[in-house]
Amino acid sequence: MTISRRSLIATGAAGFLASPVLLRAARAATPVTIASLFGDDKPETKIWVKFAELVEAQLPGTFTFNIVKNAALGGEKEVAEGIRLGSIQGGLSTVSALSSWVPESQILDLPFLFRDAAHLEAVTAAGPGERLKGLFAKQQFQVLSFINYGARHLLTKTPITEPEQLKGVRIRVIQSPLHTDLWSSYGAIPTGIPIPETYNALSTGVVDAMDLTKSAYAGFKLYEVVPDLTETAHIWAAGVVYFSAPFWQRLKDDQQAVFQNAAQEAATYFNALIVEDEVVSMKIAGAAGGRVFQPTDHPAWEAGARTVWDKMAPQLGGMEEIEAIRAI
Repeated sequence: MTISRRSLIATGAAGFLASPVLLRAARAATPVTIASLFGDDKPETKIWVKFAELVEAQLPGTFTFNIVKNAALGGEKEVAEGIRLGSIQGGLSTVSALSSWVPESQILDLPFLFRDAAHLEAVTAAGPGERLKGLFAKQQFQVLSFINYGARHLLTKTPITEPEQLKGVRIRVIQSPLHTDLWSSYGAIPTGIPIPETYNALSTGVVDAMDLTKSAYAGFKLYEVVPDLTETAHIWAAGVVYFSAPFWQRLKDDQQAVFQNAAQEAATYFNALIVEDEVVSMKIAGAAGGRVFQPTDHPAWEAGARTVWDKMAPQLGGMEEIEAIRAI
């Protein structure tokens, strides 16, 4: 068969025109939807920008990360449901919000259990953390790393420094039995409300108090409705960097390894950001009229917490497991 010069040029031109399309198809990036409760300036979003950069450096053009901010995909419970279904691929969550699926995770929420941030980090990096990762995986949550949102403190409309002052106070709580039991032990009236709805609930008088970390206190501008913060530090708010199990299972082994390493590095970055953000957050709150108080009668605060330990111990592996964590 004789191939004319014109045919050869035409064939070559067609190949040249087709090659960019083929290349684009070969390089088509996998979209990854990520949920964040806050805007660009908060650690909850910055961690994902960092994560995306780390993944892109190792797997250029393989994934595109769509970070949906300001709770546009819902609160922690709604995001968790989306992750289980696979409509959302990744996000952050406090372990409290996941406790309805993994009740054993409430051991990280036990009040006055952890001495400080380093203690929490040591526990989640050891056996207790690995066991919880396995339990989360059974519920379609692929936990890559643990994070620390900081200590939770009491937020009120008027100063409360002793637990007896909580009697009859309507308090917003995380939708978790442990948190309900904790505040009930002080005589408060707990009401489970999703975090995006708390500002309105406080401003309209549905509830008059809540507890939260300093970073989120400013992030949600709660100093406008609960200006008094008592530094109880009753719970260290452990959280997770997690993905949808169906999405995770579709990743190749090398991609999983990159995600795992990126999540660990991003978690360390997040923990450092939280410490810095707490300082900035309290300056913002103070400038807007927020006030800080110190709790008194520490034995009474801890006595209320102990009732929670006793009640929760059977479903958390027994008091032996709790004591083992204290010893780490």
